[in-house]
Amino acid sequence: MEVKKGDTIQVHYKGTLEDGSIFDQSYDREPLEFVAGIGQMIPGFDSAVLGMKIDEEKKVIIPSDDAYGIYDDQLVNEFSNEALPENFTPEKGIIMSLQDQNGNQMQGVITHIHDENIVIDFNHPLAGKDLTFDIKLLSITQ
Repeated sequence: MEVKKGDTIQVHYKGTLEDGSIFDQSYDREPLEFVAGIGQMIPGFDSAVLGMKIDEEKKVIIPSDDAYGIYDDQLVNEFSNEALPENFTPEKGIIMSLQDQNGNQMQGVITHIHDENIVIDFNHPLAGKDLTFDIKLLSITQ
C-alpha cells in the first residue's frame, strides 16, 4: 500500500538545516499525523510522502520556496516606540503578536531596538532556508 492524496498517515521525521543542526524532530514524542496531499504540511513535505510505503525511510531536501518561502525584506518593519503598549519593555528575540489593518494576527520577532523605534521581522523563522527531512512512514489509513 502506498500513500495517496487524502490518506491519513503517521510519520516520524527529523528536520535539519544545511549546517546539520536539527530544527525539529518527532522521535521523542508521538508521531506526526496528517492527511497527505491536501496542504496541511509545507508543500515539499506533503509531496515527499506521496508514494511512500509503510516502514519506508526517505531523505529529502526541500528548497525554501517549497518550505516556508523565500525571505521577504518587506516583512521587516520598524515601529515607533510610542506605538508600543504601556509598561512594555522590548527585548531582542521576543515574539510579538500584532494585528494588521484587516484584523489578521501576525507574529514577528524583535530583531533590533533603537532609541526611537524597534524592528520586527514577520518572516517565518525558517523562511529562505532549504530544509532536509529524514522521514519514516509508520502507518496509512485510507
